[in-house]
Parts: sequence; structure tokens; C-alpha cells
Amino acid sequence: MKSTSRLDNKIALVTGASKGIGAAIAKSLAGAGATVLVNYATSKSGADQIVSEIEAEGGQALAIQGDFSRQDDITRVYADIAGRYGRIDILVNNAGIYRFAPIEDVTPENFHAHFDLNVLGLLLSIKEAVPLFGTEGGSIINVGSTVGKMAQPNATVYCATKGAVDSITVSLSKELGARKIRVNSLNPGFVRTEGTIVGGIADSEFSETILKGTPLGRVGQPDDVAKVALFLASDESAWVNGQHIDVAGGHTM
Repeated sequence: MKSTSRLDNKIALVTGASKGIGAAIAKSLAGAGATVLVNYATSKSGADQIVSEIEAEGGQALAIQGDFSRQDDITRVYADIAGRYGRIDILVNNAGIYRFAPIEDVTPENFHAHFDLNVLGLLLSIKEAVPLFGTEGGSIINVGSTVGKMAQPNATVYCATKGAVDSITVSLSKELGARKIRVNSLNPGFVRTEGTIVGGIADSEFSETILKGTPLGRVGQPDDVAKVALFLASDESAWVNGQHIDVAGGHTM
């Protein structure tokens, strides 16, 4: 894992990193030299496993619990980071949920579950992180989705949250640029993860439809997204700010 030192001495927080895309990003950043805080809401065993894998490859990581749909948890996580490290250099806002439903099944509970984590939690996370960035700035990566602009049926609420993430990204890129804090959206297309497999999406008719419209001819893997996250976290993307970067194999439907 220690194949490069692009992120040596950097402190990175990856929310929702106990599995899937978040776990792949955490391992990628650690492999580049960052000390990675592997956040989880409920899966301590999953987060501990990711930490163990990072450490086995010579990296540095720490599991840190916190439900990013809850203000108190967010505040506690950042207080812990401030106490341990005194700063943050890279923030990856990956924590999120998706619960597909037709319009007939949309409820206030469904709406708030999505927006409290995918949008409000992301905003509060950035709010808490900003004072911890040093004078050299850093990178904030908001994990959105291509459905933010290519909305799918039976997913109105989820798609709306990802559209909001894109708007937040542009707004904050302009607001925080003077502090040398870059803010970008990393927007995956369909990715085969534990969640899409367990949810029955990975091998569904929906996934087949997405695949047919993907010029590169395959579905995404978590590592496909993690490689782009590493670019956005590193100085190689020092002139990239306020962008929505699709990682979707060319899918545009």
C-alpha cells in the first residue's frame, strides 16, 4: 500500500468508510501516505477491518464512530480530531443512504432520512472541518452521484439530495477558495458494492440497463472511484475547484 508519498503527513477523514466506496477511498489515501480516520455509524467491525487492512500494508488509520445525520455526533467526531491531531487536510464526505421508492411511497420520514444525512450532514461536516484546515488549505471531496443531473425513476428524493450536493460544492468552492480549500464533487455512476449487492440492485434489470448505456462496457468498482478521489486529495489537482467529476465509464443516459 505504501507505493507513493503523495499524501505524507496529511490527516484525512473519510465518512461512511466501513465498506464500499468509502472503504476503497480510505485505503487509497492511506496507501499514499495519509493518516486516515475511518468513520462509521454502526459497523464497528467493518471499520476495524479496514483499519487492519491499512495497517497490514504499512499505513496509518483509526476507526472513529459517528452518525453524520446527527449534529452531536458530528461535533464529537471533529472535537476528537482536533484533540488528536489539531488539524485536518482532507475531508471526504462519503456517508449517505439511498432508498429507492416510487412517488406514491415518498413520506416525510423517507425525505428527512435522506436529506438529514446526504445534505445536512454533509453541510455540518464541512462547517466543523473548516476551522481545522491550516493556512495551506486542503481538499474537500463531496461524494455525489451522476443521478444529481441524470435523475432516475423511483428515486426522486435520493436524486434530489445528489443535485443538492453538486450545488453546495460549487457554492462552497467560491466561498472557501480564498482559504485555499478546494471543494469538488466526485460523482460515481453505478458501482458494484456490498450495498448494491445486498439491495438486489447489482444484478437487476436496472443495472443491465445502465450497463448497456455505458461506453466502457462494464459497471464500476470501488477502486475506480478511489483512484479519482486520490487525485482530488493530492496536489496534482491543485488547480481543480468547484468541479463535478463523473466517474461512470462514460454513461450519459
